[in-house]
Amino acid sequence: MRQEIESNHVSDEDGNPAGGVTNGLGFSIAWQDGPLFVDGEHKSPNGAFVETVIAAVVDRIQYYQNAAGGKFACRENALTITKLEEALHWMDHRTADRTSRGVEGTHQV
Repeated sequence: MRQEIESNHVSDEDGNPAGGVTNGLGFSIAWQDGPLFVDGEHKSPNGAFVETVIAAVVDRIQYYQNAAGGKFACRENALTITKLEEALHWMDHRTADRTSRGVEGTHQV
């Protein structure tokens, strides 16, 4: 069952992603605001990353697959986990590429 969500995505003065929030019944996500590297200095994360939220969803669906001795396990859940894990793979691939180019954690493309 899909419930409504409400998002307020924020951009900085240059149009770059600068945090925001996404809320729904039972959850509130405060997104990372700004880059992790500014003027060569590493900043601590101040919000959620998409990868972390996807991993949380995978964890919950895996719980459904195993709860009550697997009573709720189904093909659809297994496929959903596979696709979300694929999404994480591609996000990790993007991060590795950006790291190799020295632009990870910045607004550089």
